[in-house]
Amino acid sequence: MNFTRWSARLPGTQRRAAARTDRGSVPAARAEYEQRPDPVTDVPALEDLSVGEILGGLPALVALVYGPEHRVAYVNDAYATAFGPRAPGTTAAESCPELAELGLLPLLDQVLRSGKPRTVKSRKVQVAGEGSYTVTCTPVDCRGTGGVLVFAADVTAHAEAAERLRTSERRHRKTAVTLQRSLLPQELEQPDDLRVAATYQPGGEDAAVGGDWYDVITLGAGRTALVIGDVMGRGVRAAAVMGQLRTAVRAYARLDLPPHEVLQLLDGLASEIDASQIATCVYAVHDPNEGRLVYASAGHLPILVRAEDGTVQRAEDPTGPPLGTGGWLHSSGTIPLAPGSTAVLYTDGLVERRGEDIDEGVASLERALAGAQGSPQVVCDRLIRSLGVTADHDDDVAVLVLQYPSRTGPDAELFHNAALDLLGGIEAAPRARAFATGVLASWRFPVELCDLGVLATSELVANSLQHGTPPMRLRLRRTDRRLIIEVTDGDEHLPRRRRAEPADEAGRGISIIATIASSWGSRRTPGGGKAVWCEFALPH
Repeated sequence: MNFTRWSARLPGTQRRAAARTDRGSVPAARAEYEQRPDPVTDVPALEDLSVGEILGGLPALVALVYGPEHRVAYVNDAYATAFGPRAPGTTAAESCPELAELGLLPLLDQVLRSGKPRTVKSRKVQVAGEGSYTVTCTPVDCRGTGGVLVFAADVTAHAEAAERLRTSERRHRKTAVTLQRSLLPQELEQPDDLRVAATYQPGGEDAAVGGDWYDVITLGAGRTALVIGDVMGRGVRAAAVMGQLRTAVRAYARLDLPPHEVLQLLDGLASEIDASQIATCVYAVHDPNEGRLVYASAGHLPILVRAEDGTVQRAEDPTGPPLGTGGWLHSSGTIPLAPGSTAVLYTDGLVERRGEDIDEGVASLERALAGAQGSPQVVCDRLIRSLGVTADHDDDVAVLVLQYPSRTGPDAELFHNAALDLLGGIEAAPRARAFATGVLASWRFPVELCDLGVLATSELVANSLQHGTPPMRLRLRRTDRRLIIEVTDGDEHLPRRRRAEPADEAGRGISIIATIASSWGSRRTPGGGKAVWCEFALPH
């Protein structure tokens, strides 16, 4: 045989030895190779080994029991070290309390009856010091009678590590839930014309806390902003982003901007906070004088409105992409909200289910809302139950319910509206004062409040006549808590309060309003005009 071909077949060490002898004697190298033990024929056969030697040398705990009473036939050294030696022939119930503590005695019966192995994972035992074991019970033939081989692996270290991890996750989740709840409004503002309630429910223990949030913001002049959103992250970071967005919404709401402009500002802010986390949001404004919700949506689920007769309407377009995506001009839409109506704003955790189209979930919510009666909090609870949200739900859920009650009887006497178109130039001022005097007297306000109301009307109308453009309109509104005076005109320049010098003949109107009224404000109206308003708190 050619040496090169022969040596190529050798293992590496033998090939090198052969190479060294090649310069000397090839027959000597061949003789050395032939004297080496055959690696195949020298492997011991399994039947050459004792079962006792195999089981005794295992680090796992092994016991063999036989018969219907599960008598002990054998335990290996590892088993005896862990739980103590066991006398052969004794029953497992008598001498093996660890098997009872691990809950294995019924399992031994099942294995004998079925002839199939069974495994239990990571069970604790206290017999010989606390430990955790994973145990497999395998049926065997033991001298013609049924037996069970018990094979237990000590997983104490793994179980303790897993428990530490679970404890850390629970602590992290508790921190996130606490942060989430602290950033949500602790008590909702209650507008004069609406009744509102909200519910937040975090997901189950296995679900990471998200960034669901909601808010109710009174804007003045009887108008109310309602907002709900969902940060698409999880954990403390999502809750922190949510808190920043909610704070920003409250700040932007004070500017009394249209809903789409608020979302435009939020979109830019969301990109600056964290470009990797986006959020959905819907922002709506209710004006009791208009009987509708004006809203804008950034990738959020549609508002649902239930009319007094039980029919449910879904607010559709316009919907833009989520906050933080940038490059989109949002727009506002409207949906009717007449007296007696109920509106629901919600996050996807209420309607989204694995393996089900989200439109089916929204349709289920519509059906549940159609039959929901009672106060806003009752409606919240019923919707949560109807949609199958439990403490083990796999996502957090936020629901905001608002009702525009239909008032009758004595309650209706506390809510009135009166309006006057301001025509004819400067002569409109005395007509406005006379109108306000008559209306406030008919509403049976105290004389002092009537005088303040007439003075405020005079100043607002004079300001509009001097700086505004037609059409102009005076509106008086009373609720059970306040008197609202508002003047609208066609000019979009908003007034601002300034300090008037002694020699100035103008510039004191807004300062007077700010001094005598509980609050005042202004906003731009659709079509390029503005509204200036003030409020007086009614005596209790």
